[in-house]
Amino acid sequence: MVAETSQPTSLPVVETFHSIQGEGQWSGCNAFFIRLAGCNVGCPWCDTKESWSASRHAQRSITELAAEAMASRARIIVITGGEPLMHDLAPLTSALRSQGLDVHLETSGAYPMSGTYDWVTLSPKRTKPPHPSVYQHAHELKVVVADETDLDWAEEQAAKVPERVSKRLQPEWDTPKSSRLVYQYILSNPTWRMSLQTHKYIGIH
Repeated sequence: MVAETSQPTSLPVVETFHSIQGEGQWSGCNAFFIRLAGCNVGCPWCDTKESWSASRHAQRSITELAAEAMASRARIIVITGGEPLMHDLAPLTSALRSQGLDVHLETSGAYPMSGTYDWVTLSPKRTKPPHPSVYQHAHELKVVVADETDLDWAEEQAAKVPERVSKRLQPEWDTPKSSRLVYQYILSNPTWRMSLQTHKYIGIH
């Protein structure tokens, strides 16, 4: 007889905050963010390295997180990280969706999909490529570009997602040449769009 695996009732949380979505298709939208701790993808230019170690951050109950998200009255709830799919997200998304909330996921796709979402942003990384099960769930493909090799990676990833998926290239914030590189590439490859980190430009969280 196989023992049942209990679902988590809490998750390690770096922070929660109410702001606007700064990137991608939903840029400018009123959003409540749940940033989970834990990531071993290891992007060298990551701007949230404090999220990598799950053990450094306190566990918070899923019930509490759902109540806080509901109280924010945000248009969308964004689960991000870290790499959120390191955790079983089914209980959290179930709690959020039971409140009638629109739930979004931002993920590198490095782990199998868990949970149910209204929108999934897949941002694949070469350091730890996506699990094959994730591609079919993507609504948006967002590839961070620092140099020309990232453009090749972007095309490899684009070939693996459904045609309906919105494809975006995002200049790496600390690489000055990346914006021009993305600009020039999109002029020659019109199926792609540029994604900018607008929250950094206007100086908000």
